[in-house]
Amino acid sequence: MPDVPANLVAKLDAAGRRFDAVADEMNDPAVASDAARIVAAAKEHARLGRIVRPYRRWADLGRQIDEAREILDDPSAEGDMKQLARAEVADLTGRREGLFEEIKRQLVMSDAAEIDSVLLEIRAGTGGDEAALFCADLLGMYGRYAEKRGWKVETLSATPTPLGGFREVVVNVKGAGVYQRLGFEGGGHRVQRVPRTETQGRIHTSAATVAVLPEPENIDVEIDWAADVVEHVSRAGGPGGQNVNKVSSAIRLEHTPTGITVSMRDEKSQHKNRAKARRILAGRVYDHHRSAQLAAEAAARKSMIGSGDRSQRVRTYNFPQNRCTDHRLRGAGQEGVNYNLQNVIAGDLDALIDALITQETARRLADL
Repeated sequence: MPDVPANLVAKLDAAGRRFDAVADEMNDPAVASDAARIVAAAKEHARLGRIVRPYRRWADLGRQIDEAREILDDPSAEGDMKQLARAEVADLTGRREGLFEEIKRQLVMSDAAEIDSVLLEIRAGTGGDEAALFCADLLGMYGRYAEKRGWKVETLSATPTPLGGFREVVVNVKGAGVYQRLGFEGGGHRVQRVPRTETQGRIHTSAATVAVLPEPENIDVEIDWAADVVEHVSRAGGPGGQNVNKVSSAIRLEHTPTGITVSMRDEKSQHKNRAKARRILAGRVYDHHRSAQLAAEAAARKSMIGSGDRSQRVRTYNFPQNRCTDHRLRGAGQEGVNYNLQNVIAGDLDALIDALITQETARRLADL
């Protein structure tokens, strides 16, 4: 395999030293008896372990390859021994190259891998009723993908339309690797098809926006709920009987430092509406600060995972041609890479997302 850049080896060696140091800290009685410190240390140790353990396996394979090559270079070695050594070098080299790809991916994507809970927001864009129906299709697609990966989905807020679509829907998705994979879904999604409401068979183009926000359950986001958040309480209104119309259960939260607002009226209980609204507000505030930080650090990297750039068209779903094109992936025609739309809508997103992860890994490695 090609020579490994010295700066990459230096980062991996530094990660290894820190991994061992954190392990020593966890064995320190003073740290072990402090709940906050031991939890933080355990998380850092787990994150570093995803990088250091494969790196050390990779290094060990390198030593085994060197030993096998010594046999090949030994003029006194018998032919059978050399044949076995040659086969071993080929096998170990293939395994080592595959392991190195994993190491590179973990090195630059490990922060995202730590986040196992996200808020997935889907909003109808241009296209009226058809855009709302497209939102429902996207929600179903993500729901099927979550089911395939064993993730849990909880609907937090939804604004349905009479035809079965959604003006807006917010769901919580929890599971291993959820942000590392769904983080690429943020942006503009466009659909081209004949709408249900179209009587003359004409193809229409509609759009929806998707935002993927890390749920800051264990993420450093400071919100002073008493000083910085203004709460408005009102009656929910609409169907649901006298309780809905007479009891003030609807909640609207306004985060004054950022101007971000969240309204919640799905539940009959004011307490439940407040709890859901706070979860969504915390996610949006975290995303606001994170987006500003990313913009300051790398304004040109608009496609970075989880940037949530709503103006960016990331994907087109062309139903007449059964084609799903991701415009961030560059093919021979530079217009994006195509996938089978029927499979994508069915929740088979792994091939597409794997390609995005590979591309993002290469981009981040280039910036190291």
